[in-house]
Amino acid sequence: MALPAGWFINLSVEMTSPVPDSIFSVKDQSGFLEKSLEIFRYQAENNDLYREYTGKPGIMKSESYDLSLIPFLPVEFFRNFKVTTGNRPHEIIFESSGTTGEMTSRHYVTDKWIYKKSFTESFRIFYGDPSGFIITALLPSYIERQNSSLVFMMNDMITSTGNSLSGFYKDNFAELIKTIEKARKTDRKILLMGVSFALLDLAGKYSPDLHDIIVMETGGMKGKRKELTRPELHSILKEKLNIGSVHSEYGMTELMSQAYSKGEGIFHCPPWMKILIRDLYDPLSVTAKAGATGGINIIDLANINSCSFIATQDLGRLHEDGGFEVLGRIDNSDIRGCNLLVQ
Repeated sequence: MALPAGWFINLSVEMTSPVPDSIFSVKDQSGFLEKSLEIFRYQAENNDLYREYTGKPGIMKSESYDLSLIPFLPVEFFRNFKVTTGNRPHEIIFESSGTTGEMTSRHYVTDKWIYKKSFTESFRIFYGDPSGFIITALLPSYIERQNSSLVFMMNDMITSTGNSLSGFYKDNFAELIKTIEKARKTDRKILLMGVSFALLDLAGKYSPDLHDIIVMETGGMKGKRKELTRPELHSILKEKLNIGSVHSEYGMTELMSQAYSKGEGIFHCPPWMKILIRDLYDPLSVTAKAGATGGINIIDLANINSCSFIATQDLGRLHEDGGFEVLGRIDNSDIRGCNLLVQ
């Protein structure tokens, strides 16, 4: 097994039902491992779909345990099934974007406060309290939908700033630029969050000088433009917007947590979220070894009421400092092994 020392836990006592708020008290690897195991056992017992998928009741009784034994649920299951743990009614359904005719993912969220706690605390870890910012958002493909988790997050954070200059600007670039000029006269930091194609439109049509602004892309062209690699995208934005680095947010409908990059496309997770890498041809083989490249598996403890162990369709690489890169999407030939496993 390619998991390094320290990713192994001996458990000789019975775990109790997890307390959701304790997720955000995780500070180190030991605490993360203990909470991961606690939530795995809870979900394998109380999530009918995940219990059927794991098909390994013996794991539940093992006292010797490491993360390599946890089955990761393919993210595609959120398109075809209601992935929930327990029998609490949902408060909101987040739905992914998709092209015409494409089946979208749905995340049934039973506790909105967990999502709000997750994105607020994560932002504070990497950037500070939202109340110290003026936050502007260019998310034209998202605000037209009523069930976007990204819009929900940004709306809450914009409200948290308590400043009238914060807000959604859709594709009103001229108004956005005027707002940024007004915001520069305040003592607040300024964040511009945008979907990739909207930031490219801003850069191409206006090329404003944003040297003192945090510009953050959420990825994806949403069919509006030709897909670019992240380095290509960042190179264009840095030149056209006169910025030294482009920040990035890595999240998805199926997750309650986000990872952030402050430049060069190297992401870092909050303490309650971890990235592992799976072998593309042996999806049961996972590693936390630096330099490993393969499919991205995510442990998101904030997904306590759905599934915390997700195998994504993204290709990634782990770094020595615990960060990770997203190299692109895995094509159909690469996920053949995963498809066979699902069958």
